[in-house]
Amino acid sequence: MEVLDFPAGECLPAVLNQSLSSGFDFLLSPLVDPTYRPTPGAVLPVSASDLILGPSQWSSHIVGKLSEWIDLDAEDEQLRLDSELTLKQEVAWASLSLQVSNSMTTLHVFFLPPKRSSCGNYARVVNQILQGLTNMQLWLRLPLEKSEPMDDDHDKVKNNDHMNEMEDSWELWNAFRLLCDHSSQLCVALDISSTLPSINSLERWFGEPVRAAILQTNAFLTNARGYPCLSKRHQKLLTGFFNHSVQVIISGRSKHDVSPVEGVLSGDENHTEGTLIQHSLSPYLNYISYLYQRMDPLPEQERFEINYRDFLQSPLQPLMDNLEAQTYETFEKDIVKYTQQYQRAVAKALVDRVPDDAVSTTKTVLMVVGAGRGPLVRASLQAAEETGRKLKVYAVEKNPNAVITIHVSELLGSFGDNELSPECLDGAQRFLKPDGISIPSSYTSFIQPITASKLHNDVGV
Repeated sequence: MEVLDFPAGECLPAVLNQSLSSGFDFLLSPLVDPTYRPTPGAVLPVSASDLILGPSQWSSHIVGKLSEWIDLDAEDEQLRLDSELTLKQEVAWASLSLQVSNSMTTLHVFFLPPKRSSCGNYARVVNQILQGLTNMQLWLRLPLEKSEPMDDDHDKVKNNDHMNEMEDSWELWNAFRLLCDHSSQLCVALDISSTLPSINSLERWFGEPVRAAILQTNAFLTNARGYPCLSKRHQKLLTGFFNHSVQVIISGRSKHDVSPVEGVLSGDENHTEGTLIQHSLSPYLNYISYLYQRMDPLPEQERFEINYRDFLQSPLQPLMDNLEAQTYETFEKDIVKYTQQYQRAVAKALVDRVPDDAVSTTKTVLMVVGAGRGPLVRASLQAAEETGRKLKVYAVEKNPNAVITIHVSELLGSFGDNELSPECLDGAQRFLKPDGISIPSSYTSFIQPITASKLHNDVGV
């Protein structure tokens, strides 16, 4: 939840306690008094004491928000200088207040969006700050929008108070992170309002390091019973963010007058009485919780693969290295590869080679080159059982030792670049009968362009 007003003095603990008891996990709160300005020759307090909350509360439940008046690309030179000084002071104060001793917790601080498309000085200062950070992430707050010029009059395009010169917030983000050398500690928080850009503009963000979606209360509609709900497009967007572990922040004044006595358990379009409302934004939180809970559970295959998301996989070297059992087990969980593709291919090969009238008299010899722990052997035997064909299988790890009719191997690698392919496959061709079948008989590697900021940073391009 975003705190819109600066919680001066002792108010922050009360605001935090109320929010946590209402089901919110953390606050997006200003760290510094908005009236503070640098004063030459004087050191003034910029905020209340950091002792009003314990270290674990600061690090676990507070996300810092920097002062809104900061403008590092302003025409006024003094404002630029004051902004740079204040920005660095606030980040330094945040690193002190939000830091837990001997903790590996990643801290987060919100940066406001650039006030104009020309943001070189802003990016320069942020890049300087990033160079000295260790376990802190900076979240650049940007509106989720892309204006559509009308009548080719770009002067009439009005996006946002902070971005009236920029047509596409993604372009602004891309320019900003380029100036910050693609730092992995620079992430995005997207402001979501009542209108959304095209589907192509939305999907582009799923390849970026989006850490938070700030859902404005004006993005909510009102159902027949007076409770908040979201449009289908907003629901689909949030579901996509949930699948990418993006945190949701509710921001804005409550637009729905729901009595605290009634309570609400946010369901679909017709909420039913249930959980007691303790906060004016609780109806929005309940609705978001409902959307999350009604998501379809991930299939077993996706649950297994979730830990491998956004990671570049290094090619294996099975000829040089002996693979571990865990590596084999990981490969064997690829149901599509073994159960669907290879088993289906073997079944079709058996049916093609052995007609129905020769099933009882013909035995097919099959060699699995690089059998590993036997997933292809099992798939081949299952294919023989399904088709009713007789099959003799050789599982080969080193030297082929039989004349074979069907030759099956998965020694391709993820990109057709395994060290056993094509060299070892070519060497095994002499054991294949002239009319034998090799699975695969050929393969082609394809390159598909993608947008993936994390992978780009991992390879250090």
